[in-house]
Amino acid sequence: MIDILPLASSSAGNAYRVSDGHTTLLLEAGIRFSDIRKALGFQVSSIEGCLITHEHGDHGKAAKELMRAGVDIYASEGTLDALKLSGHRAKRIRSKTQFRIGTWTIMPFDTEHDVAEPLGFLLANEVGEKLVFLTDTFYCRYTFSGLTHVMVECNFSERILHENIVAGRVPAVMRSRLVRSHFSLENVKVFLGANDLSQVQEIWLLHLSDTNSDEALFKREIQSITGCPVYVAGK
Repeated sequence: MIDILPLASSSAGNAYRVSDGHTTLLLEAGIRFSDIRKALGFQVSSIEGCLITHEHGDHGKAAKELMRAGVDIYASEGTLDALKLSGHRAKRIRSKTQFRIGTWTIMPFDTEHDVAEPLGFLLANEVGEKLVFLTDTFYCRYTFSGLTHVMVECNFSERILHENIVAGRVPAVMRSRLVRSHFSLENVKVFLGANDLSQVQEIWLLHLSDTNSDEALFKREIQSITGCPVYVAGK
C-alpha cells in the first residue's frame, strides 16, 4: 500500500516521502536538509533515492547535503548540471527511459516549465499500484492507465489570479509566467478528465500559491469532478 507523507508543499519548498512498505523514496528536496532530517525522524538512511523534477531551489535545495548523507539523487542531465551535482550519487535519468529503485519501477516523462530539462514521474510498485507525480508544469501531454494515486500541482485559479491582478494585489506581469509554468485548477481538471481514475484511491493537490489559490475551493471542486478522496498537501 502506498503511503504519502508531504514534508513541505509551497513556493517556499517542496518535499514528499513516498513508500510502498518496502522502498521509501523522497520526491523533491526543496527544504533545508535539517528540516528533512527532522521530518523523517532523523532516519535519512531509510531513503533509498530522491527524485528531483527540476533545478529551482524550492525543489532541489537540499540535494547536495542528501548526497553527502548517502542518498542517491535521480534527475535529468539538465537538472543535475544546473544544480552542479556530480559524482556517483548523482544519477542521470532520461524522459521515457524506465529505471528501478528497490521495489519501484519509475518512468520519467517530460513536462513544461521554464527550466533546463524538467520531468514528472510515474511510479509503479510490485503489487500493481501506480502513482503519478506532476508538478511545476502548465500542461501534461501524456495520459496514464491504471493509476491508483495522483500527486499533482494545483498552483492557482485563473479566476482568482485575474481578480488579484484587477485589485492590484498581484502585478500583471506575473500572469504570463504563471500560466506558462504552473498548473492551474482549470488545467488540473482537464488533466484529470483525460485519465482513467476508476482505480484511484486518493488525489493529492500540491504546491498551492499563497496568493492565487483557495484550498477549500480546490479540494471541493476536484472531489466533485472525480469522486475521489482529495487531500491538500500543507505548507
